[in-house]
Amino acid sequence: QVQLVESGGGWVQAGGSLRLSCAASRSIFIAATMGWYRQAPGKQRELVATIGSGGYTNYEDSVKGRFTISRDNAKNTVYLQMNSLKPEDTAVYYCASTLGGLRSWGQGTQVTVSS
Repeated sequence: QVQLVESGGGWVQAGGSLRLSCAASRSIFIAATMGWYRQAPGKQRELVATIGSGGYTNYEDSVKGRFTISRDNAKNTVYLQMNSLKPEDTAVYYCASTLGGLRSWGQGTQVTVSS
């Protein structure tokens, strides 16, 4: 099992920016698809963005053009740069790794965007 530790969440006003980081405990990171998900109160967890081992990215429609996912394989770390934040982006953000059908989750980090 991969251990994932997120950081970088916090409070920001609408229009502001935050960068989330997720450090993985194992070197299998380089082969894994990494992703960010979020869960708002009373809602199901949803995909935000993913990045494959080759760097291919995928985004949920509402964050396209505002969020950027990237990875640093030398540091076993994946990032989520969030710009032009909106109140509806408020949620707990989770990092996930997927490899060989197995998914591991981080503990989550709170992002709060005030209007």
